Amino acid sequence: MATPNAERRTPNAERRTPNAQRPTPVFGLSPEWLLEDGSPLATATVLSHPEQVERLRTSCPEVVPTAVLAGDPCFDRILAALPQRDRFRRALGVGPGQRLIVVSSTWATRSLFGGGAEAGGTGGAAAGGADTDDVLPWLLSSLATELPADEYRITAVLHPNIWHGHGPGQVRAWLDTARRAGLEAIPPLDGWRQALIAADCVLGDHSSVTYYAASIGRPVLLGAFPQEDLDPLSPVAALGRTAPLLVRGESLRAQIDRAIQCHERNRYKELAEQASSSPGESAALLRRLFYDLMGASEPEGRSALLDPLPLPPYLPAHRTVPVRVLTRTVTTDPPEVGVVRHCVAGDEPDPYESLTHEDDSVHTVVDEETRESGRLRIADIVVRHAAHDDPRLGPAGAWTSEALAWYPHCGLAAYIDGPDRCVVGTRTGELVRLSAAAGPDGRPDLCDPAAYASALYAWIVSGRTLEQAAPVLTVRTGSTAHRVTIERVRTPSA
Repeated sequence: MATPNAERRTPNAERRTPNAQRPTPVFGLSPEWLLEDGSPLATATVLSHPEQVERLRTSCPEVVPTAVLAGDPCFDRILAALPQRDRFRRALGVGPGQRLIVVSSTWATRSLFGGGAEAGGTGGAAAGGADTDDVLPWLLSSLATELPADEYRITAVLHPNIWHGHGPGQVRAWLDTARRAGLEAIPPLDGWRQALIAADCVLGDHSSVTYYAASIGRPVLLGAFPQEDLDPLSPVAALGRTAPLLVRGESLRAQIDRAIQCHERNRYKELAEQASSSPGESAALLRRLFYDLMGASEPEGRSALLDPLPLPPYLPAHRTVPVRVLTRTVTTDPPEVGVVRHCVAGDEPDPYESLTHEDDSVHTVVDEETRESGRLRIADIVVRHAAHDDPRLGPAGAWTSEALAWYPHCGLAAYIDGPDRCVVGTRTGELVRLSAAAGPDGRPDLCDPAAYASALYAWIVSGRTLEQAAPVLTVRTGSTAHRVTIERVRTPSA
């Protein structure tokens, strides 16, 4: 079955030898993919839009009599799930004021994962005049370190053939630094549709995933796009001529923000119309075709239905690389602290090497599960994620006391036992719970509670007291304000 993506093919497709007398083969619609000894391979060639029939008429006319228009079940499932966007965002741990960025790549040689277009081609990074043999590592490293942790959430959607061809272990190794900095690698078969629906921007290439994102109105930024590999008449090729290109060397954050801010709702309206000529009808059309091929009658009184997209499990970002935190006391009455957090991955320079405001202060937060265990000895704050009743670590008071004893440089230990709360212990023996106020709908604030611990730490080291911050400390991340309640916790010895 052909899709709007002219790149979709089987793993063996690249090893077939095109007919030298024909033009460059159109993946999925050319004789090399559709004919066997000059005859159609399939009894029915399912297409999603009449424009594919027209291209098929040019590329492989022998197969046109087998063409059947039956919509796109994948696209139909996405359309049906659009109302669940907010739920999908919460499942990915996207908090208030955060932007979800989805990095998507197909598996071809000149895909985003494969290295992008060759220098001088039409790939997005190549358009900037830079070597593109390490586009994805550069992109993931930049996403992990350049974007403030509380203002952006990053996920990656990689083609199943990338996982299959290289093996899950190798792919995870390539993504390791970014994953430890909070990147979520979406499983190759499930969850990617929900991520697209939830996305604020998709960084992609010539994959069907990127095309689907554009078709449902999501802002798209192309990191690689080899036009020469595509049928110029295909909708995917049209996307490459329409969407903005990522330029290496320019601020990644500025380009993402610009793609979002300058996006027009109907920018890809024509492309969306070519995704399927029968939106919402593919199940019925395909069932009718299948029963016709069997020479049987369809079941009476039973509608043809597609499985709905399931709600993914809750997957908040878990950052185990060191995090550098810039804080600024905005006001003391009422108490308010601004927090900006950046992950420090590998040998990346300190993002706050020079401060420009006298009220700015910087500290380091390290997760106790970090691979870089040496950093725990010099961390200002040590954090741990665990259930409040975890028998290995809890209760919170026991762990914070233990952590403060183990890490003598640490000024505050934070035990994160919920999506919107944590218990922190100080060097002066105080133990308090920080809890963010729920949203207007009663649902929890999904900002990382470690940001609240950083705000309280900055408040204390500035010479102010807990009493001056209580009962409510406002913590500002980007343009979002979080009202955090401070409550003392009674310990068994108290």
